[in-house]
Amino acid sequence: MVAASLLKSSFLPKKSEWGATRQAAASPRPATVSVVVRASAYADELVKTAKTIASPGRGILAMDESNATCGKRLASIGLENTEANRQAYRTLLVTAPGLGQYISGAILFEETLYQSAVDGRKIVDILVEQGIVPGIKVDKGLVPLAGSNNESWCQGLDGLASREAAYYQQGARFAKWRTVVSIPNGPSELAVKEAAWGLARYAAISQDNGLVPIVEPEILLDGEHGIERTFEVAQKVWAETFYAMAENNVMFEGILLKPSMVTPGAEAKDRATPEQVAEYTLKLLHRRIPPSVPGIMFLSGGQSEVEATQNLNAMNQGTNPWHVSFSYARALQNTCLKTWGGQPEKVTAAQDALLLRAKANSLAQLGKYTSDGEAAEAKEGMFVKNYSY
Repeated sequence: MVAASLLKSSFLPKKSEWGATRQAAASPRPATVSVVVRASAYADELVKTAKTIASPGRGILAMDESNATCGKRLASIGLENTEANRQAYRTLLVTAPGLGQYISGAILFEETLYQSAVDGRKIVDILVEQGIVPGIKVDKGLVPLAGSNNESWCQGLDGLASREAAYYQQGARFAKWRTVVSIPNGPSELAVKEAAWGLARYAAISQDNGLVPIVEPEILLDGEHGIERTFEVAQKVWAETFYAMAENNVMFEGILLKPSMVTPGAEAKDRATPEQVAEYTLKLLHRRIPPSVPGIMFLSGGQSEVEATQNLNAMNQGTNPWHVSFSYARALQNTCLKTWGGQPEKVTAAQDALLLRAKANSLAQLGKYTSDGEAAEAKEGMFVKNYSY
């Protein structure tokens, strides 16, 4: 890997060198620094995978909802939360004809990574046939952070290396770890540092096991704050995250960043236009993100389907040193799920709805999207307070 760490011990003389050190003090010479460079058997593969996902006109389909959250999705259309129903819905998603034209990667939940489609084919194999890189959610969810202002931290580092080795063998080539920061709750210094360090440890472990880490420091939409406050907090969170990754020798060429867009709080009185969201978000990217990072795959965070697409499109009106794209869950699936409704005869219509949204965001990644003809339901917000999955 192209990452380096200074060896503090290199500055401390051995006992046998004490005399030489005193002599050197009398006639100083330029100091030398010892550097250790980490290497990884996966380095080239990680870069290739990241670039494949960050390819023009394509983004990520996030379909990694836990079984409990998937159950809530199914309940919204009157279906019971059974493995058969989850399998039917996930089959619908991955078998949409031509999905790989717009989608380069799919984040899966562990059940889905090992699951077969309704027709018996492995879901991982279907994705590969579509030209879509399979990925895996590896965090174990949010839990209360002791000593904080009612904030959370993300668990899952214990046993991560062995789990990721198994996921790689199953066909996964990238991973995702989501942690959150709440603006109404501070955020406290403790919460920010915990989020950054957890993401950094996860990223280093993932790269050691051949998986490109998607680094997701989500700034929750909760609150009445304006866009300036979001910008201020995001600067701090992103700075801490990249500092921690450097400390952990993470290779930036082999990661993908999945941040929130810089928007006002969901309950703010003043809303932001797509142009304002793009201005603040791109300014933050230029201040905090190294150009060596291949892709910025934004999360939608409860925005409406159309709003998430409009904001992405606005960010791609100029030239960026990164691939600025999407990694959406609800903003790709919402209309699709409602259209399906659990009815086999509506699978094709539901897949058409998914492809419509995927194509819209593909155009937005290229800066060529227009909202003409968008349905009213695609403009409905999907914000959920204290959202977790």
